[in-house]
Amino acid sequence: MADPVIFAPDKGAYIRTNAWLAALAMAAAMIVLWLIGNPYIWTGAPAGLAAIGLRAWYLASEELVANWEMTETNLTGPGSRNVALNQIQAVNTMGSYVQVVTKSGDKHLIKYQADPAATKAAIERAIP
Repeated sequence: MADPVIFAPDKGAYIRTNAWLAALAMAAAMIVLWLIGNPYIWTGAPAGLAAIGLRAWYLASEELVANWEMTETNLTGPGSRNVALNQIQAVNTMGSYVQVVTKSGDKHLIKYQADPAATKAAIERAIP
């Protein structure tokens, strides 16, 4: 039996993903303030940055230890996530995430991958 393959989250990918989320939150907050006629539109930028920054800081201890392990037959993730490789229908990439879709329609995210294309390729190679 071959050693399992571990898909661990990457801290750099985590930071980049949250930086993009912060930029979007900043813009969205400013647009909302502009739409409601608030004269202090600029306050949306620090609010969006603070919201995503706090969220990223709070979730980091959880998200950065959420490893996925692939054996010859299964893909096992955090909690009770377990997918038989022969039940995988599709593997997609979305930013730093890899989405695994099963034949029954279940969807699982392998988050914050440094090289999502390599993760996708490794899973696709293992599918029988």
